[in-house]
Amino acid sequence: MHKKIELEIGGRTMTVECGRLAKQANGSALVTYGETVVLVTATAAKEPRERVDFLPLTVEYQERFYAVGRIPGSFFRREIGRPTEKETLSARFIDRPLRPLFMEGYQNETQVIATVLSADQQNDPDMLAMIGASCALTISDIPFLGPIAGIRVGYLNGEYILNPTKSQWEESRLNLIVAGTKNAVVMVEGGADSLSEEEVLEGIYYGHQGLQPIITLQEELGAALGKPKMTVEPPPVDENLKKRVEELAKDDMMQVITMSDKMKRYDLFHQLETKVKTTLEAEVEGCAAEAKKFLHDLKKTMMRDRIVNDKERIDGRRFDEIRPITSEVACLPRVHGSALFTRGETQVMVTATLGSAQDEQKIESLYGESTKPFMLHYNFPPYCVGEVRFMRGPSRRDIGHGALAERAIRAVLPDNDSFPYTIRVVSEVMESNGSSSMATVCGGSLSLMDAGVPIKKPVSGVAMGLIKDGDNIVVLSDILGDEDHLGDMDFKVTGTEEGITALQMDIKIEGVSSDIMSQALQQAKAGRLHILGEMHKAMSQPRAELPDHAPKIFTININPDKIRDVIGPGGKMIKALTFDYGVKIDVEDTGKIMIFAPNGEAAEQVVERIRELTQEAEVGKLYKGIVQKVVDFGAFVQILPGTDGLVHISELENRRVEKVTDVLKEGDEVMVKVLEIDQRGKIRLSRKAALAENES
Repeated sequence: MHKKIELEIGGRTMTVECGRLAKQANGSALVTYGETVVLVTATAAKEPRERVDFLPLTVEYQERFYAVGRIPGSFFRREIGRPTEKETLSARFIDRPLRPLFMEGYQNETQVIATVLSADQQNDPDMLAMIGASCALTISDIPFLGPIAGIRVGYLNGEYILNPTKSQWEESRLNLIVAGTKNAVVMVEGGADSLSEEEVLEGIYYGHQGLQPIITLQEELGAALGKPKMTVEPPPVDENLKKRVEELAKDDMMQVITMSDKMKRYDLFHQLETKVKTTLEAEVEGCAAEAKKFLHDLKKTMMRDRIVNDKERIDGRRFDEIRPITSEVACLPRVHGSALFTRGETQVMVTATLGSAQDEQKIESLYGESTKPFMLHYNFPPYCVGEVRFMRGPSRRDIGHGALAERAIRAVLPDNDSFPYTIRVVSEVMESNGSSSMATVCGGSLSLMDAGVPIKKPVSGVAMGLIKDGDNIVVLSDILGDEDHLGDMDFKVTGTEEGITALQMDIKIEGVSSDIMSQALQQAKAGRLHILGEMHKAMSQPRAELPDHAPKIFTININPDKIRDVIGPGGKMIKALTFDYGVKIDVEDTGKIMIFAPNGEAAEQVVERIRELTQEAEVGKLYKGIVQKVVDFGAFVQILPGTDGLVHISELENRRVEKVTDVLKEGDEVMVKVLEIDQRGKIRLSRKAALAENES
């Protein structure tokens, strides 16, 4: 059966079509918006995966270059196997709101694949992919409890707009992704230009209201095409075993959840787990796996109950209290900027490196080839949480956390004209117990100031949590890892003293009200300002000068017609300058030249050399030139590199000259004076005038 529905969103038509393509998948949807088209499929294994305590869901998002009529620039001329950063982030956007909405007990391998088939380079495909994923799952037999929808929100000229085009969101003060169900917001991700908490909150609910027609559309599709959902049998609960676990563990578990030191807490829990499993295995053979699950459930229940009812956090802090903070800058001797930021048991070492335009990241995407002058990379090695595992490059989580921190700091960077450096910030997580991404924002801000980057304002960040038990609601500031894992919300907010620069929110329950979200934002603001105050103790503003070992950039402007003289035939001249002086030289079509040098002396030498190469002849000025060619009517003399003029035979001497060769021959040095430069750039020279001026 085939069905196609259209609706208007943001002044453009969105079309969702099901039942025509990819019919062997459990569900599929083709979503069109403008001239952007995305196909999304949802497929599930026939049988549950055995012995897993998580939802085996994978989400893939893939952009095809044929979608914009281009052939990939890679060696193999096909899309590379590893997803790009954009594809990875888009897959995370889709995964996060979907994952909490599957029936409890569902354990079948499930795969959602979004493929961009056409892209108009104005309407971003990622939100269409999220909508398509929900549509495909809604009409399938997979036990999905949606639908959900996603939408972008911009803020332009004081007004909120839905799904801004690329040209609009480049000017927008807000770039927000909002995902939600019919009744609640379930995910938020985005950046802002130091907007207030009230402006951001209004944008979130403007987006939630705007996605309601898309939810209604999916309900209509589900009613028309939906298949009966798979039967999911919740795993049987051995109440006797559960009760026995509680009897064995309850007293010791209180010691676990009141231990403030993370590693000691984990050791205590491991000892308790070993004790319970050993005791129960002797009583009931083969019960270890189920007993372990009951033990984790008991830990979650007791920890949440202690927070909600006893008003006590794991480490004894108040609900709005931030852990102790220490900050240091200039920690490493040879890097351009560095900072060590520690908050409780979370610690990051962050470095800032300055480079030239040649160091910009080159990106090939559906929007064409572009360069990226600011990069933030986040590394989460296994030792930071006391683990041992293979290291195989950045994970999706690493890329996502890095992107959030990059978005937070990008808002305060200077423009390229005033600070023409490429900037790379790298965060090495030394230890982690809650929100190393927010520590990265703080450490990144400090490292940039240490490097002398003139950022507009320092930025800090804080992670908020939520515990909701019926009508009892607790909002937690600066959450620990356990409070994140066992809580109902992870809400990260970054910003300056003036306002928010980035935020990310994932909700694990049905949703939260605007009042709760408002409380979380205000509590986050207080925490953010407190953290900024602690950061100011180490450094409150950028250094006035770049460090001595940081590279220097000198800029000069030349006549664009002289660019060829700097480049030289086949690039010979610019290569020689680069090699001889150990510099990098960037030449723009406008005649702007940037010299990127390891020290000021080398840069000044290159500047002087370029000025020699590009100086232009001036009427009335004397030059010592070289005779390049002799003809019957005069001699052509090179007075500057690449600049020749003619000395007519009548301008050779104060007397009549019969033959030019009586006075000059090729290769002679001769003093000449510029008499005239005509409209075509031809230069008339005089040896006679130069002689007269020297005699006077």
